[in-house]
Amino acid sequence: MQVKISETTLVVPSTPPFTEDHVLQLTHLDNDPNLRVTFRYVRAYVSTTNSSDPGRVISAALSAALVHYYPLAAALRRRDDNRFELFCSKGQGVPLISASVESTLDSVSHLDDPDTDFVEQLAPDPDPHEALVSPCVLQVTEFKCGGYTLGAAINHSLCDGMGATQFFNAMAELARGATRVSVQPVWDRSGLLGPRDPPRVETPVLHEFLNLDRKSSPYEQGKQLVGLSFTTFEAFGAFLWRAKVKSSEIPMDETVTFAYALNVRKLVSPPLPTGYWGNGCIAMYVKLAAKDLIEKPMWEVADRIKKSKSNATDEYVRSFIDFQEMHYNDGITAGKEVSGFTDWRHLRHSTVDFGWGGPVTVLPLSRNLLGSVEPCFFLPPSGTKGKKEGFKIMVTLRESAMPGFRVEMDKFGSQEFGLSCCN
Repeated sequence: MQVKISETTLVVPSTPPFTEDHVLQLTHLDNDPNLRVTFRYVRAYVSTTNSSDPGRVISAALSAALVHYYPLAAALRRRDDNRFELFCSKGQGVPLISASVESTLDSVSHLDDPDTDFVEQLAPDPDPHEALVSPCVLQVTEFKCGGYTLGAAINHSLCDGMGATQFFNAMAELARGATRVSVQPVWDRSGLLGPRDPPRVETPVLHEFLNLDRKSSPYEQGKQLVGLSFTTFEAFGAFLWRAKVKSSEIPMDETVTFAYALNVRKLVSPPLPTGYWGNGCIAMYVKLAAKDLIEKPMWEVADRIKKSKSNATDEYVRSFIDFQEMHYNDGITAGKEVSGFTDWRHLRHSTVDFGWGGPVTVLPLSRNLLGSVEPCFFLPPSGTKGKKEGFKIMVTLRESAMPGFRVEMDKFGSQEFGLSCCN
């Protein structure tokens, strides 16, 4: 199945947001080496109910939203210290690709169980140079049924999932006829999440998780217990982490890492403003020898994930930022065998409604996450009928691990892995 691209338009702010060229600085969280990736994902929408053209509606909404979010149209450039900054110049815009496909969304199950080759065509895929010149690129693909998809490729240095969703919700509000955005974006990145003077690392646990290696790249690479309860993320995360490591036949003496992103917007003191749309999550880690991960009772693994959250304090965040300040060019890495996990269930994807209802499917396409090339996503459910319940889990694995992973998944739900979940 082939997606046909008809044109690419540079969408500029509907009103000039500034008069002079200038530079915007990013935080050390934005400049985390693990975030030097372009994050790609697709939202699928069912048939429109009127004669409005989704492409035109989204283009107009994008133009209006860029008045408030003009940094998305700026260009990333490298400073002398190897960090990124944003160069903002008059006339910059966001490329919007218009495309179509001779099939219906129903024929591809609304992307609920997509063909990889097909779905890859639904989101822009800029090369490393293009990703700096245009750190945000969008694509609207219209289907024969009248449904459409909105694909995005956004450089993670600009924002995280929550920040990007804030931007798309602003677009959606304007598309539905709002004359102003309900949440005013806040940029003040250096002021809110800058390093201390002098920088200092007062959280010893950071040295347990992070290594310094100039030559290393992060992308090379059951029993029931009464009285404990775990969130869905902790319980399923523990099970999936073990299944991935066991099926990948990693040496038993190898250290393996469970990495996940934790939202710190309300954790830091003072809390970040509501409209802050930069990277507001910080990486948290659990490290074990592969042998321990596989042999420990499942509840102990889940408990390690649960307890790791206690490390998340304002001091941890500030020390993480200062660690970046002190060792940025030393090559900061969390190790080789990193399994990245992220939870997209509560990012308000359903509210990104351009006038015909929210998306029926949200599908990430990127494979680089928190130093891992085998990420796991907890996703909102897909569906077109009534209230959507439950959630989906999307797991990326090396091909050689697939047979063993299926064996591990067959064990799912057995008493050996019984855990009490809440959330």
